[in-house]
Amino acid sequence: MKISLVAAEASGQPCTDCSVRQFSVCAALDKAELRELEHLGRHAHFSSCETVFAQEEMTTSFYNLLEGVLRLYKLLPDGRRQIVGFALPGDFLGMTTSARHSFSADAIGPVAVCQFSQPAFARFIENKPHLLRRINELTVRELSQAQDHMVLLGRRSAEEKVASFLIGWRDRLVHLRGPLKRVPLPMCRQDIADFLGLTIETVSRTLTKLERDRVIEIAPGSVNLVDPARAEAFGRGVM
Repeated sequence: MKISLVAAEASGQPCTDCSVRQFSVCAALDKAELRELEHLGRHAHFSSCETVFAQEEMTTSFYNLLEGVLRLYKLLPDGRRQIVGFALPGDFLGMTTSARHSFSADAIGPVAVCQFSQPAFARFIENKPHLLRRINELTVRELSQAQDHMVLLGRRSAEEKVASFLIGWRDRLVHLRGPLKRVPLPMCRQDIADFLGLTIETVSRTLTKLERDRVIEIAPGSVNLVDPARAEAFGRGVM
C-alpha cells in the first residue's frame, strides 16, 4: 500500500460535462445545483497502487470516482487481505456511519476522483431530499452487492465463484460502457483470488479449465466470454 500525497486541484470541468454524472449521485441534481457542487469538488489523480483512503483513517472526504478502477479491501488482524469490491466510474465512496474508514481504497492503474470535503458536502445535501433519495438508492444497491458477495463466498465451488465474478464484472461494465466484445480485467489474479476467498493457484486453474471447456478465452488483461450462457449457468450454480 502506497499512501498518496497528491494535492487536490480545483475542477476545471463543469459538472454538466462530466461523463459519469448519469451513473453517480450527481444524477439527481439540476443545473443550478450542479453549479453549486462545482465549487465544492476538487479533482485528484492517483497512480497505480496509490491509496485514495486507508482503513481506520479519519473520514474527512467523500470521493466520486471519475476514471479508472479502485480496489476496496480490509486488512484482517492476522495480516491477510480481503477484497470487498472493485469501484468503477460513478461510484461514490467514503460515506460511513463511523468517524473512520472501514476499508481501504487503492488505485488499479491511473485513477481520477472528484473529492468533496465531508462537512461541506453534508451542508450541501441539507434540504435536498431528491439527492438523499439518490444516495439511499445507491446505498441499497451496495448492500445488495454485499449480500451477493456473502453468498459468493459461501457454499459455491471455485468454478461457480470465478464464473459468477466474470459475469457480474461484465454486467457492471456493460451498464457503464455499453456492449463489449471482450471483458477487460484490470485487476490481477491475486486480486480476484482475494475477492473470491480462493488461492491464486485455484483461480488460475479454474480460468484454464473454463478456457479448455470453451466457456471463455483468455487474453492479456481481458477475457472473451465464448459461451456466455454457460458462464451464466455456472455462475448461478445450475450446472
